[in-house]
Amino acid sequence: MELYSDAYYIERIVAGDTGCFACLLDKYSRPVHSLILKMVRNKEDAEELAQDVFMKVFRNLPSFKVDCSFSTWIYRIAYNTAISELRRKKQEFVAIEESQISNVSEEAVSELLGSVSPTEQLDRLEAALTLLPPDERALILLFYMKEKTVEELTVITSFSASNIKVKLHRIRKKLFVLIKGMEEK
Repeated sequence: MELYSDAYYIERIVAGDTGCFACLLDKYSRPVHSLILKMVRNKEDAEELAQDVFMKVFRNLPSFKVDCSFSTWIYRIAYNTAISELRRKKQEFVAIEESQISNVSEEAVSELLGSVSPTEQLDRLEAALTLLPPDERALILLFYMKEKTVEELTVITSFSASNIKVKLHRIRKKLFVLIKGMEEK
C-alpha cells in the first residue's frame, strides 16, 4: 500500500528533502529496469541505463509538470534513454515485408493465440517480441504489460494517437507473422 502520492514526494524533493527520492526509486526502479531490459536485452546495459534514467529524473524533477502522471513522465525518460542507446549501437532486427503484414486478418491473430494454453501463448509472444525492433517492443510492453493508455503513449513516445493505434495494429500483425514463422520451423 502506498503511503503518500507521487505528487507529495515530488513536492518534498523539490523543496529540498532529497531523502524522499528513495520512495520514488523504490516504487519505480523495477518497472523502469524491466522496460529497459526488454528493450536492450542486456542486463548490464539495462542496469546502467536505469541508473541514467533516475539521474535524469532527479535532475529534472523541478521541471516536472503535473499535466501527465509521474509514471508516464518517467517511462518517457526511460523509453528515450533506451532508444538513444540502441540507436548508438545500431542493432539489426528481422525485416518483415509489408505484404506479409497487410494480408493478416485480426481473426487470424486471435485464432493463433487462442488455440494454445496461456503459458504457451506467453512463451510464443516472448520469443517473437525479441525479434521486434526495440521501439516496437517497447510500445507493445507499455500498452499491454504496463497498461498505459494511447494518450499516455503519445506523451511517452511523442507519436500522435492515431500513429500509435496504427503502430500497435501493425505490431500485432508482425507478431503474428513471427509466431507463425516459428511454428513452421
